[in-house]
Amino acid sequence: MSSTKINYRSGVLLVLAAGICWSSMGLGIRHIEVANVWQILFFRSLALTPLLLLVLTLRARGNPFPIIQRAGLAGGVGGISLVFAFSGGILAIQTTSVANAMFLFAAAPFFAAVLGWLVLKEHVRNATWISMMAALVGIVIMVWEGISIGRIIGNVAALISALGFAVFTISLRWKKLEDMLPTVFLAGLFAIIIAGALCQIKGYGLDVPKRDILIALALGVFQVGAGLILYTLGSKTVPSAELALLSMTEVVFGPLWVWLFLGETAGGYTLLGGMILLIAIASNALSGLRRKPQELEIHKSTVFKVC
Repeated sequence: MSSTKINYRSGVLLVLAAGICWSSMGLGIRHIEVANVWQILFFRSLALTPLLLLVLTLRARGNPFPIIQRAGLAGGVGGISLVFAFSGGILAIQTTSVANAMFLFAAAPFFAAVLGWLVLKEHVRNATWISMMAALVGIVIMVWEGISIGRIIGNVAALISALGFAVFTISLRWKKLEDMLPTVFLAGLFAIIIAGALCQIKGYGLDVPKRDILIALALGVFQVGAGLILYTLGSKTVPSAELALLSMTEVVFGPLWVWLFLGETAGGYTLLGGMILLIAIASNALSGLRRKPQELEIHKSTVFKVC
């Protein structure tokens, strides 16, 4: 599908659909009984990587490797950072509530703004600084609850995941890479190698129940792969500030699925901190919508995040 055939309305629907795909991660991982973080990452990446290679091949109408090669060092750095983001995300879901993990994942754009300011000397708007301060309050509330109920590992893993996505974002902006697919493909390739090696070195092996393998493979195809493809198509016609709002569907629906199907609830402080964080994100995005049109077209990767 070419970008000329996608209008604004279709773009919005595609991005919303991407968020719903991404939101299935918590429910999927909750149904995995035995596999650990590295085993899940291995099999999920084993499904994701060939799918992205197929998409890149179709887009290149033949040989996809020149496109992948153009990602260069920035693609390599971004790919490695996504391995941290993916593994941290899986561990977070396994060791804390889905709501807590999803809310903390949502801090990624703010981490990216700080890194962009420090590393790339990018300008950060006053409204964004204010939103980041509010977001920090929400994060502290959620982490504090995690400490009090013994789930600090999950909270730290979620923040590492958010930081990994932030580094991924900065790597793309560093070399002005408009297309994120080659970098995510490299991330999948790196994840297969790293997770596979760790499973052997640590003695985990890859002999896990077929049910766990099938769920992990499905997550690779539908949760990450399909979500990324839908987002890439939809983001071509939707301004970045609006993408930040639309991508919040992942954070909203993720906890909703596990509540509807598994009865999993979140603590009061998690909900309070999460609401503060979401309000900060929404306020920052809405303030961005009031800017001039040419100021809105920043890199779409600033709001991309999927574990």
